[in-house]
Amino acid sequence: MITAGQMRAARALLGIDQARLAELSGVSLATIQRMEASEGNVRGVVDTLTKVVEALAVAGIELIGEQQRSDGGGRGVRLRVSAVPPRPGTG
Repeated sequence: MITAGQMRAARALLGIDQARLAELSGVSLATIQRMEASEGNVRGVVDTLTKVVEALAVAGIELIGEQQRSDGGGRGVRLRVSAVPPRPGTG
């Protein structure tokens, strides 16, 4: 649904901090912090994930999934292939 990296990138594009995203989504700051600290896809209660994704969409963020086209205008972020090796012991 959404990765921790997408959440951080979305916040950067919007120029907001974790507290503001928590406010916009109606989710606790601690939950936003846990979501962004996770590896890969964010896991959690579906309702909570939906609130965050919807808040980002209302703010103007289009999440682009793997192998998904983006024909809309505006700025965005897409990682084709990571050139950064994983941390030792994580993959």
